[in-house]
Amino acid sequence: MSAGVATTDPRPEAPPSRRRRRDRVWRAIGRWPLRLSVLAIVILWMIPTVGVLISSFRQRAIIESEGWWTAFLSPFDLSQWTLANYEVALTRQGFGNAFLNSLAVTVPSTVIPITVAAFAAYAFTWMRFRGRNLLFVGVVALIVIPLHMALIPVLRLYTRGAELWGITLFPQMELVGTFPAIWLAHTGFGLPLAIYLLRNYIGSLPSSVIESGKVDGASDFQVFTRLVIPLSVPALAAFATLQFLWVWNDLLVALVFLGGTSDVRVLTVALAGLQGQYGQMRHVLPAAAFITMMLPMVVFFSLQRYFIRGLTAGAVKG
Repeated sequence: MSAGVATTDPRPEAPPSRRRRRDRVWRAIGRWPLRLSVLAIVILWMIPTVGVLISSFRQRAIIESEGWWTAFLSPFDLSQWTLANYEVALTRQGFGNAFLNSLAVTVPSTVIPITVAAFAAYAFTWMRFRGRNLLFVGVVALIVIPLHMALIPVLRLYTRGAELWGITLFPQMELVGTFPAIWLAHTGFGLPLAIYLLRNYIGSLPSSVIESGKVDGASDFQVFTRLVIPLSVPALAAFATLQFLWVWNDLLVALVFLGGTSDVRVLTVALAGLQGQYGQMRHVLPAAAFITMMLPMVVFFSLQRYFIRGLTAGAVKG
């Protein structure tokens, strides 16, 4: 048995350019299962939205007798399409006023916690004071407390105030039924998560940037406003998206602190009461639901690139 005998492959080796092209083809083929899976998931998630959109433009008799998918059998039959559902929802059912109320609730309830949390996150990260870590642990611990446990105590605080040994800690301000009541409630419920996300993101910023600002004589407020805020736009946009969607789609907190009267009710409360006891306005529900969905969809798709960057960095960097 001989050793060291060299064997040669009679087939010539492919040129480098051909190998690279072949590798690219195989990589592209290997990505198709992932792409098809993502496409299937997107289609499945879009089916309810498409169904609501189609139903919102169809006649009442057709909505009550057929499924929305039957619209594809005769899509150019103009007799099945109408704008009356939107007209009824916006004018007769008060959805126009409810839309404005939702904006009046959501915008301050998003801006206020972001502002407070940004200042607190900077203090927890770059300022030195006693009890800093203990306070931050307390803030993080508040994330796990369900807001349902705080509804009754906060409601009693709004109506009766709070006293301790004869000392007034919180006056009786009769806030229930007013917009400041729900602004404060959403601010309190959203602050723990906001501080956690922003603190982790701000803590990941290069320390050399902060130190160079202080060496140049900038105060903490100047460093915060001129350096930290511009660098923290992804994290701020991520939390703004979360808070906006949560407040806009909220029903429980709005119903508890605002109530369901026509002058202060928000879209979710109006939508819940639209069907009525016997479902007389059931055909208007798709149009009303799509009105409720439009603005959150615009906000999410406008800020989604910041949302992914900020949420990922705030969650994994500390």
